[in-house]
Amino acid sequence: MKPITTLTVLALAAALAACQSAPREVAMVQPSPVAPAGVDGSWVDPNGIVSTFAGGSFSTRTTDTNQLLASGTYVSVTPRLVEINMTSMVRKTQQKVNCAVASPSQLNCTTDTGAQFSLTRRI
Repeated sequence: MKPITTLTVLALAAALAACQSAPREVAMVQPSPVAPAGVDGSWVDPNGIVSTFAGGSFSTRTTDTNQLLASGTYVSVTPRLVEINMTSMVRKTQQKVNCAVASPSQLNCTTDTGAQFSLTRRI
């Protein structure tokens, strides 16, 4: 091979190698957890008491001993309003509670005696 041809081939090879790019890293984005629709699932109040909504049944339990504090039923009156009819195991009384769905992760509730509290969804 002539020296000029060898230099041309080497220059062409160097030019092609310069065009190669490093492999790109593709970032894998983890989907964020999506809150379930409606109120089904577990909710917690500021004191750590857990309320569970499942298929029309409602219960409230302590987190330390899992003692049942209240149970009952619930119905979605509208997509943003839930009505709970519950019996307190502690006080042996029945009570109606209306809860407004403030966001997919927060319920703002009012008892039939006017007491107010909020629940936050546990995911």
